[in-house]
Amino acid sequence: MPAVKEIQNPVVRLTELVATTTHVPVWLAALRRNALARFSQTGFPTTDDEDWRFTPVTALKALPFVIATPDFDRADAAIQHSPFASIEGPRLVFVDGQFSRELSQVTNLPDGVRVQPISEALRQDNSALQSHIERLPDRNASPFLPLNTALFSDGAHIEIPAGCELPAPVRVLFLTTSPHAGAFAALRNVIVAGANSRVTIIEQYVDASGAAYWNNVQTTLVAGEGAIVEHIRFQEEGRHAFHTGSLHLVLARDCRVKHHSFALGARLSRQDIRARLDGEGLDCVLNGLYLTDGDRLADHHMIVEHLRPHCTSHEYFNGLLDDRSRGVFHGRIHVHPGADKTDAKQTNKNILLSKDATVDTKPQLEIYADDVRCTHGATIGQIDAASVFYLRARGLGEEDARRMLLHAFAGEIVERIDYAPVREEIDSLIWERLERNPHIAATA
Repeated sequence: MPAVKEIQNPVVRLTELVATTTHVPVWLAALRRNALARFSQTGFPTTDDEDWRFTPVTALKALPFVIATPDFDRADAAIQHSPFASIEGPRLVFVDGQFSRELSQVTNLPDGVRVQPISEALRQDNSALQSHIERLPDRNASPFLPLNTALFSDGAHIEIPAGCELPAPVRVLFLTTSPHAGAFAALRNVIVAGANSRVTIIEQYVDASGAAYWNNVQTTLVAGEGAIVEHIRFQEEGRHAFHTGSLHLVLARDCRVKHHSFALGARLSRQDIRARLDGEGLDCVLNGLYLTDGDRLADHHMIVEHLRPHCTSHEYFNGLLDDRSRGVFHGRIHVHPGADKTDAKQTNKNILLSKDATVDTKPQLEIYADDVRCTHGATIGQIDAASVFYLRARGLGEEDARRMLLHAFAGEIVERIDYAPVREEIDSLIWERLERNPHIAATA
């Protein structure tokens, strides 16, 4: 193993502990060794790296990394009070990176549907799963992706066969319960929707510890020809937590995929999205909302690659930032040669609720094909004074007018969710958060 730089030694010790408790097939053991060697060479990103220029990870590196000890009683209580608790359907629950069969519900599934922990799937002879784990892209990937490959303990494996439609969403719930600083969990999810299938997935992260922990997550979503997939990622972790995640979308001909990202918590959250549009006539929507306060930082980086003609991709990300919090958005649409008739749009809009909040945004277009329609744009500002005046002239107080405008701003993202129970619950949750915000009336 190559020499490891300074602060990375705790991560290497953690790797050795995980290796003694996790049984993996031979091919994955080799993949883990190579991934760890790669991370040992590259190390933690620094602000000298262009993609991390505005996202320092100094506090993350300083954590005393340890393996978490799950508290399943605390997890059970947290589930009852978590968002979407009343939504019926299959449910996988992981506590501090470990699957809990007792807290999960995966019975009465249609024939051919797999909803299982990936640790269980790896004990089976599954060459398709192996290919999904092995084929993650290297180009512009997160530096934490190889660390995830080296360390992941569990996660969700969801497979929907061709032509199958699930009436209820599949909910994957990750809870952190360990009160120890530096608790670490690496989580890997693989979601495969077969040709002409239809499914809604809720991927959710909940803090039941209040400690400074780190969740490092990688999710792969593969949509077959004609599949219709809605993927909702809801992250509402505590103000001491760190969350780094990657989402890789592999999309086939004529599929319809919507991804919704809600970053409502964590001291530092980073989401890297890579969408590979590799079939004609497909439609992809990437839709996100981040709410930050205190000294939180929410970072979204995405690359959408158009590889075939007649594809559509629309990216909409809105941010509401308060106090000294920060937002980072970097999006790139890459239209490859031959991807004619591409229709791509990317927007990032931000409202600052204090004079100390900041946003760094960088939307980009990289086009190597003819006859395309591509647009991008970004805005940063405060609540529009003219709109506030308009509402006040119709009888609303200043505070109510501001809240209504902010709710409408967030609602642009929320209303794109197709599954009504989730859409209504998130809308209610955001409204309650705005109601509690003491700074809205004083926003200038």
